[in-house]
Amino acid sequence: MRREAQVCFPILLVAAARGIVGTGSSAFVPHLSRLTCPAVKWLSLVLVALVGIVQYPLWLGKGGWLRVWDVDQQIATQRETNGKLKARNVALDAEVRDLKQGLEAIEERARSELGMIRQDEIFFQVLEEAGRAPKKPQ
Repeated sequence: MRREAQVCFPILLVAAARGIVGTGSSAFVPHLSRLTCPAVKWLSLVLVALVGIVQYPLWLGKGGWLRVWDVDQQIATQRETNGKLKARNVALDAEVRDLKQGLEAIEERARSELGMIRQDEIFFQVLEEAGRAPKKPQ
């Protein structure tokens, strides 16, 4: 077995760390740019597999980017719903305050919903003839 093949893996790591891979400047490591060491091929495959394994939870796992995007969409939908409900609650709150403090709102509801009138008022009801339907504007 050649000496290059025996020290291929550790020398490649040291050379890569020092930035001299492929320069051929070291007398101890001849022609690093043309290495065909099987250990280097396996190491690169293992590193690619590890990167893939690390990327899987990042994209598809419980706290991955796809789940974060989905939760962001749900939050946006919920905020929109909350805004509508908040506007409805403000309107109901104003109506409750008006009913507690002002008599005009009570009087208005009594007139419109219950058909009540004041003590000194005269009520006129206009009935349309049964055979005549009101004309619709054209």
